[in-house]
Amino acid sequence: MQPIELTCPRATVTVLVAAGAYELFEVDAPRGPTGPPHAAPWPRAYYVLRGRMAAYLDGEIHDLGPGSALPVPPGAAHTFTVHTPSVQFLAVSLTDAMGRFLREADLAPPGTVREVAARHGVTVAGWPS
Repeated sequence: MQPIELTCPRATVTVLVAAGAYELFEVDAPRGPTGPPHAAPWPRAYYVLRGRMAAYLDGEIHDLGPGSALPVPPGAAHTFTVHTPSVQFLAVSLTDAMGRFLREADLAPPGTVREVAARHGVTVAGWPS
């Protein structure tokens, strides 16, 4: 499989492996916050390759640098803020749900991301249900 690059509002996500039962993504994000806390119905884990970020996960802040890992359980509110010029990390999803959501969001017309999120069971803090 050739890597597939997807653009999110505050990051570039490259699909490295899409094997159905799991997926592997490389995430590159610039300094600053990436968005409001959100929750998704699929489990995933992050592994930082370079840079530093503070990850918010269910009310706790985790300082993550190279070699740090953080599991994100299904339904857990999470987001992250990049503290270095950029951060690069791997995201492993234990289903193909994250990839399906990101691919649809990447192609969504402006102003329709809320509908895409709702179709995939993603909830975002501050958005009406």
